[in-house]
This record gives sequence, C-alpha cells and structure tokens, in this order.
Amino acid sequence: MADAGSGSKKAAAPTARIAVDLTGQVALVTGASQGLGRSIAEALAANGATVALVARSADKLAQVAAGIVGGGGKAEAFPCDVMSPDAIQQAVDSVVEKLGRLDILVNNAGVTRDTLLPRMSDEEWDTVLATNLRGPFLFMRAASRPMMQQRYGRIVNVASVSGLIGNPGQANYSASKAGLVGLTKTVAKELAGRKITVNAVAPGFIASDMTAALGDVLLDEVKKRVPAKRLGEATEIADAVLFLASPSAGYITAQTLVVDGGLIG
Repeated sequence: MADAGSGSKKAAAPTARIAVDLTGQVALVTGASQGLGRSIAEALAANGATVALVARSADKLAQVAAGIVGGGGKAEAFPCDVMSPDAIQQAVDSVVEKLGRLDILVNNAGVTRDTLLPRMSDEEWDTVLATNLRGPFLFMRAASRPMMQQRYGRIVNVASVSGLIGNPGQANYSASKAGLVGLTKTVAKELAGRKITVNAVAPGFIASDMTAALGDVLLDEVKKRVPAKRLGEATEIADAVLFLASPSAGYITAQTLVVDGGLIG
C-alpha cells in the first residue's frame, strides 16, 4: 500500500492537531525530508520535542528544518545514508552528543520497487529489505543504548497494511513490512524492562504524490475498497505516531496500530 508519500512541497510551520507534552525531549525521525516523515517531524516539534531530521538529502532536510524553526519549533538536520551501518551509528551518536539525549525514535524511511515476483531482480529485493527492515534494525540497535542508559524511550516503526495482508506486486515491500512488525514485537519485549516502548503504525492508502501517480480511475477504485470511502491524510498517521511517542502510551508496547479507514478490518 502507498504509505511513504514523496514530493517537493515546502515544509509547513508546525501545527498541532492533538496535544501532548514533549517538552525537553529529543526525537529522531528517519525519512524526514518529505511525505509522512515530514508530517511526523512537524507534529513532534509542534508538541515541544527537539527533532533530529534524518534522510539522505541535506537540502530537503534543511527546508524542513527551516519550516519547523520558522513556526517556533526546534529541529536540526542530520544527513545520513540509512543503508549504511557506520553512518547510522554516527548519526545517532551525533544526535546524542549535540542535543544531549534521545527519547523518541521514529523509523519512517522506506522505499518501494514494485513488480511481480517473476520479474523482480535481486537488486530490487535487496534494496527494499535493506532500507525498510535492516535500516530500522540498525537505528533501533544504536538508539537503544542511550535509551537504556536513561531508562526511558519511545520507538515507533512505520510499517504498512501490506505487511499484514500482502499486496500483489510488492513481495519485497510486504516482506520488509511484515518483518518490521515481527522485529517490533521482539525488540519491545527485550526493552520493556527499561521503560522503553516499541510499537508500529501500519498505514493503508494515504494521500501523497505516490498515490496521486496512480491516476483518478485507480484511486476511485481504491476508495471504493476502503470503508471510510477516502484516502488517509499524512497528518492522521502523524497523530497516531505522536500518541505512541508520548508519555501517555507508557503501557502500550509490542503493538501494531492500523490506520487504514477500515480497509483490512
């Protein structure tokens, strides 16, 4: 399912749809240069968190950071290759060193390389699994250390309904997101004793440049399949992440919150 929207729209100033108190907390968001990642970063900043923006594109990250700061929030860009173990460890170390701590990790970065299984190349399989599953593993491993030391943390992984029900043409993507759900459950059980929660959000069809590229005819068919009769909005995913990242969600862990308008029931 299309849940990792892209595009080059200028980042908006932070706005809060729901209110939680993240004052003094530091949040790291991967894939923060656009789409869902940008919306999630803006929501965290609007609720008081200092947001470390992580993605490959330094220029796009700078635009998002400027939008957040211009709206009164706090954000800094940390360009990083989310497929490189060394770069990921260095990024997490830099965030802790520069911002003093790390309270929230949102693993949002993801890619698609859609095609039917007989046509799928090794590269298309490996790239999607490396970005969507290995990347979150590496970020969680690195972030768990400072979180365990401070005995507090919130980790939210952006999965997909494709990982729960499968989707034709997305063997690689569905496998990566299904793996992320399993990884979420296991890491949650390992870290629960240190007051660190680990949950996932599984979006369905979300309005984005990616879904817009499907065309009006196909989008109309998609909407018919969704009981809510519409696509979701990036801000609705951000709201779900915001709640799971908040102090109020301290007794919720190892869960996958599906946000899909009733698509998979």
